[in-house]
Amino acid sequence: MKKLINDPADVLKEALQGVAAAHADRLTVLTEPNIIIRADAPVQGKVALVSGGGAGHEPLHGGFVGMGMLDAACPGEVFTSPTPDQMLAADKAVNGGAGVLHIVKNYTGDVLNFEMAAELAGAEDIEVEAVVIDDDVAVKDSLYTAGRRGVGATVLAEKICGAAAEQGKSLAEVAELCRRVNANARSMGMALTSCTVPAAGKPTFELGAAEMEIGVGIHGEPGRERKALAPVHEVVEMLAAPIVDDLPFASGDRVLAFVNSMGGTPLIELYIVYNELNQFLSARGIEVSRNLIGPYITSLEMQGCSITLLKLDDEMTALWDAPVNTTGLRWGA
Repeated sequence: MKKLINDPADVLKEALQGVAAAHADRLTVLTEPNIIIRADAPVQGKVALVSGGGAGHEPLHGGFVGMGMLDAACPGEVFTSPTPDQMLAADKAVNGGAGVLHIVKNYTGDVLNFEMAAELAGAEDIEVEAVVIDDDVAVKDSLYTAGRRGVGATVLAEKICGAAAEQGKSLAEVAELCRRVNANARSMGMALTSCTVPAAGKPTFELGAAEMEIGVGIHGEPGRERKALAPVHEVVEMLAAPIVDDLPFASGDRVLAFVNSMGGTPLIELYIVYNELNQFLSARGIEVSRNLIGPYITSLEMQGCSITLLKLDDEMTALWDAPVNTTGLRWGA
């Protein structure tokens, strides 16, 4: 195992120390329990957005804390769900009196712990709504989930709903918007290599030199099938066709196309993927009116990519374009 770490047991602690040292102007990093909050929290009268999950997916979620996105993120150990006490501490730290929205990826530990935290917050008179993101079309159930996994749509929901909260929308309105984003988004990923969890010290799974995994999860969960390595235009067809067919997306739709690196794939390859995806969608009369390309929900050093499509309406488009200022996503601010 080759990694730029000291002790595998200290990876999260030392990474959070690095975040605190690098971004003290915009973030506050607390320990015991570990939470990352925006420096100006709580923002009075604004719905607060809280999300979280295991570390190893950076910049998700801590990199999306700030104006226009999340108010707090709860990082667990690598690929391990955060705990209810982290989530409750985050809720209390960012609650500005207008309630808190939990954005939860559909992984069993995340769902259960956020549910418990919401109950604890309710006992302290903090109004909480939760939306579970389940956009992955690859498999219905996995090693970590009942139902579809929550993946790329999480980033889009955090951005769009974060903008709505900044504009003063109510908790009910922001939660309903989050459900609408989830309902109109579909994703699928693939891997060329595995990743290595520091505490494990060995790859999560094995892939031959000429193999790829189609439909892989962000923790290395198995996908739909293992296939021989293929040119990018074939890979995009394998990912995009199930996505388009599932909603389904139709001619005349406007979409946000999100091409995501799993962590080890360089931008030059992501732009080749995006070019093929744009051609695939154009041939079906689907207009890409917004895009996002880069490493935004990763799996440590895994080589591969995922594609997320979100069917846009005018409101979601305007909220996507609204200013955002986080360490992982920034424009207009």
